[in-house]
Amino acid sequence: MNGRAPAPTGSALILHGDVAPGAAADDEDTLVQVGVVTAALRKLGLDVATLEVGRDFADAARTLEAIAPDFAFNLVEQIEGRDALLPLAAYLLERARIPYTGAPASALAASTEKTLAKRLMAAAGIPTPEWCGAGTEARQPPTEDRLWIVKSATEHASFGLTAASVVRADAVADRLRRCTDAHGGSWFAERYIHGREFNVSLLAGDAAPQVLPVSEIVFIDRPPGHPAIVDYAAKWQTDSAAYRNTPRRFLGTEEALLAGRLGQIALRCWHLFGLRGYARVDFRVDANGAPFVLEVNANPCLSPDAGFAAAADAAGIDFVEVIARIVRDAGIALPQTRKSVAG
Repeated sequence: MNGRAPAPTGSALILHGDVAPGAAADDEDTLVQVGVVTAALRKLGLDVATLEVGRDFADAARTLEAIAPDFAFNLVEQIEGRDALLPLAAYLLERARIPYTGAPASALAASTEKTLAKRLMAAAGIPTPEWCGAGTEARQPPTEDRLWIVKSATEHASFGLTAASVVRADAVADRLRRCTDAHGGSWFAERYIHGREFNVSLLAGDAAPQVLPVSEIVFIDRPPGHPAIVDYAAKWQTDSAAYRNTPRRFLGTEEALLAGRLGQIALRCWHLFGLRGYARVDFRVDANGAPFVLEVNANPCLSPDAGFAAAADAAGIDFVEVIARIVRDAGIALPQTRKSVAG
């Protein structure tokens, strides 16, 4: 740009994954995000259109060329129900040379594949639970009396997670086979960390990412033998006991040291993966106070009832300002200026 500020934009295109009739709750939530982001962008003075992205990328490319937006707001979390394909939308935008919000395609690819993300974090000295899988490079868990949790390597939103996902070491191989047979895709197991669970949200600021108030998932009245995990029911089935019994709370000043430590590790993840705009890093902290990064969410959910929006609200940042910061961090100038909360 030869050192000049970009010209103000006037049109935005929201990209989102295809949502089939009768889709699962986590996929339908995409449309909620489209609605609230559309409203925020319009308050910022933008004309807004939407584009559903399926596997027909040639058709999507033609539509992008026809609409020719000033920029795209990338809300693609899955394509044809597969989270593993979500980076393709960002690659499509890069090919079309359309500026877009959120993490770059490379960061989305690295963070979406969880075992790749864990290898990158481990190499950088960022603590993450040890893991194993069914691949040729995977290490088998030791046959000691510890628990492991079996997860999808590419699907998010607690896909496939139930109380049965937490198993002893000698049951890991069987659980991996069962999940692969039932759901397809690739699965892995990581050491189950007994302790507390936290979410750390990050939002772009004028000079550096801002660590938003740290939230903890509180596990209440768990049934006997049910592990303290945010399984699919706890995250999406609003009429379930698991959903009601996993409320969110924000850490108070008495735990400022813990919040600060988690925030610093989250910032290391931001820089390691080359994130942009916004992100959320999920942690477990064991009984000795040692933190472990579970996942890095490069473009986390922006629904009003989700953790990121709650953290922004706890920081006193209204949702329109959240969207403005995400847009500006992609190098996109807005047609009107809103007062920014220092980041």
